[in-house]
Amino acid sequence: MGNIQINHQPTLSELEAMDVYSWPIWQKETSEFPWHYDAAETCYFLAGAVTVTPEGGEPVSMGKGDLVTFPVGMSCTWRIEAAVKKHYSFH
Repeated sequence: MGNIQINHQPTLSELEAMDVYSWPIWQKETSEFPWHYDAAETCYFLAGAVTVTPEGGEPVSMGKGDLVTFPVGMSCTWRIEAAVKKHYSFH
C-alpha cells in the first residue's frame, strides 16, 4: 500500500491535462469520520482544510489548491476543519 501523495498548488496546465474540472464534485461540512479506499482516489480541493490520518500512520494536512492521491486499500480518519469542496476521480 502506498502513501498519500500531495501536489501543492499544481499548475493550471497540469489540472487541464488530467481533465480535473470535468470530474464530479463532493462537498462536506466540518466533521470527522472513518474512511476506507476500495479504489485509489485523486482529488483536487477547491475549498476547505482537512487532516487525514492513515491507520497506523502520521496525520497529513491538505486543503484548497492541493491535488491529492489516496492509495487503494488505505483505511484512515478524515477530520474536516473547514468545509470541503473537491473534484474527485476513483481509479
